[in-house]
Amino acid sequence: MTVNRLGLGAMRLPGPTPFAPREESESGARDRAITVLRRAVELGVNHIDTAAFYFSPLRSANELINSALAPYPDDLLLATKVWPGRDPSGEWTWADPNQLRGQVEENLRQLGRDHLDLVNLRVPPSRRRADASIAEHFGALAQVREAGLVRHLGVSNVTAAQLAEARAIAPVVCVQNAYGLGAAAAEEQQLLSRCGEYGVAYVPFYSLADTEDTDAVRTVARAHAATPAQVRLAWTLHQGPHVLAIPGTGDPAHLQANIAAGALTLTPADLALLEPETHE
Repeated sequence: MTVNRLGLGAMRLPGPTPFAPREESESGARDRAITVLRRAVELGVNHIDTAAFYFSPLRSANELINSALAPYPDDLLLATKVWPGRDPSGEWTWADPNQLRGQVEENLRQLGRDHLDLVNLRVPPSRRRADASIAEHFGALAQVREAGLVRHLGVSNVTAAQLAEARAIAPVVCVQNAYGLGAAAAEEQQLLSRCGEYGVAYVPFYSLADTEDTDAVRTVARAHAATPAQVRLAWTLHQGPHVLAIPGTGDPAHLQANIAAGALTLTPADLALLEPETHE
């Protein structure tokens, strides 16, 4: 499937949202999230990243997506992720391989679909080591794909060795790892490049997590009449044509600004100025 490179991360949609006024009613918060989703699609977003464990005490991202966008546009890709989960109290759990199908089915029910476009196997932080195998879990997820519940598979929070292990089991269409300006370690940069060689999409999360903007970021932002966050997103997209971005927001104004960053072209001088922001 072909998608526009700027997508939307749904993690913030259920709230609570720091920008929402205290007097905003719960129905108002829900309406705001619905507005963001519908406006995103109007602005050309056709790639939304979500998960069944994105929920607050009153709302879930999947249910909001279902309410806002079903029946879904033919070109809309919904990406979700499994392995982690949360019980009704909000406590985190990690699925055994034989529980992954149940997690997929939970996403199907919440989204109101009979198949999922893309499911990422999200690797626990404790297993993000070159010698930690993900074969049992990825193999189980590949069986769910063979059963027709999932069309495409990805991996998240992985090392290069784990990506190779997964690709030996079933096709991998994307890697979703933490990556951004100021947090681009040499090892992760190499994995990003390798994904480009493989024809695998690289989809960073937390690309806007570093909120302490440096003089270089602010200088480039002023030169383009842009915000530092827009510079960070544009820098991410400049890392290769196979690189996507899924900034999350529950604010319609932030959504508009994030999407506008997709049209921001950084010059070689800009990129050279920002280069010291990467580190090994």
